[in-house]
Amino acid sequence: MQQPEAIIVRLGEMTLKGRNRGRFEKRMREQIANLMKAHPQATVHEEYGRVYLVLNGEPYGPVAAGLNRIFGLYSYSPALMVTPELEEIRRRALEWMQAQEPAPRTFKVTANRANKAFPHTSQELGHLVGGYILRHADGKLKVDVHQPELELRVDIRQSEAFIFSESIPGTGGYPVGSNGRAMLMISGGIDSPVAGWLSMRRGLEIEGVHFHSYPYTSERAKQKVVDLTRKLAGYTPDRIVLHMVPFTEIQTRLNQSRTDSLLITLMRRSMFRITEKLAADRRAGAIVTGESLGQVASQTLPSMQVIQDGIRLPILRPLVMTDKTEIIKLSEAIETYDISILPYEDCCTLFVPKSPATSPSLKAVERLERSLDFLPELEREAVERTERLYIREREEDKFDEYF
Repeated sequence: MQQPEAIIVRLGEMTLKGRNRGRFEKRMREQIANLMKAHPQATVHEEYGRVYLVLNGEPYGPVAAGLNRIFGLYSYSPALMVTPELEEIRRRALEWMQAQEPAPRTFKVTANRANKAFPHTSQELGHLVGGYILRHADGKLKVDVHQPELELRVDIRQSEAFIFSESIPGTGGYPVGSNGRAMLMISGGIDSPVAGWLSMRRGLEIEGVHFHSYPYTSERAKQKVVDLTRKLAGYTPDRIVLHMVPFTEIQTRLNQSRTDSLLITLMRRSMFRITEKLAADRRAGAIVTGESLGQVASQTLPSMQVIQDGIRLPILRPLVMTDKTEIIKLSEAIETYDISILPYEDCCTLFVPKSPATSPSLKAVERLERSLDFLPELEREAVERTERLYIREREEDKFDEYF
């Protein structure tokens, strides 16, 4: 492919949001501007629903890779940018066609004349450009208006024209942060990073909450979660805050209290209460989990109902109706799978009872919790001792003080 001179970026679903469109577009502009900081020669200008990136010699590949990590984009097209004059358009259009690999056998030309001062209509321009290409194609090209192998597009704007033939799908959704903030309960497994990615795609800014049980879980298990968070950080222009919650004492005391089949239920309830407290401090409006209905004992419908009882924040479960093969496929696409399958255990794999309850009684769980008078204090201490990390895609992790 010929080196593009510009990229046409089309904003997606967010353009349908009426009054909110301005807020979403502002967030999109910020993310695109952040991407282009690494490409100082490029310039950016915009029109309704579109952003034009003029590369000015900057490499196309890295910019395109960055666009693939910006939520809210409908599609983008690598393009040539030419002066809006017929002869120049025809010459560069032929140049673009001749650079295609593999060379198409059929084509058609579609023109859009946004600049009504241009002296030829869209239909006339299509014929004028298409005819010129045919005359210089040595009989190797044919026109097919119904199913062409390549559709050459000419877009006439106010001060320039763009020539392109490919529309690359974007990630869609809404820009990160445009729909609020949520706490992602992230383990070292496959599911929770995917749930985080899907939440970000719907415009949520996420902060991770990970429960670790050192020394039962290793530093490598902790680093695994940092690495997963770093992958997600590649989809945000800023950083992701990761809250590392010390859970050893709670987990050990619950295990020693002969909670038997209800151990997992009690652990999960405690995790949700701690996460809700952290959410209040961080002004987050929801909790996100990687739960998938029926996948494990704590993810049956009765278990989820008992575990979430008493939590006032909305609990978002993007994967709840998704099967494991679909989750794995998406984890591979976002490049978290290979990290997730590293053999470093997290706290949820410790002290698992032989027969965990799949249909726990809420009354029995509440009665048991009332007898565990140490639990509220240990949860308070866990919140106070939570370590906060700032995770960026490439930079070294930065540590903050304890809460």
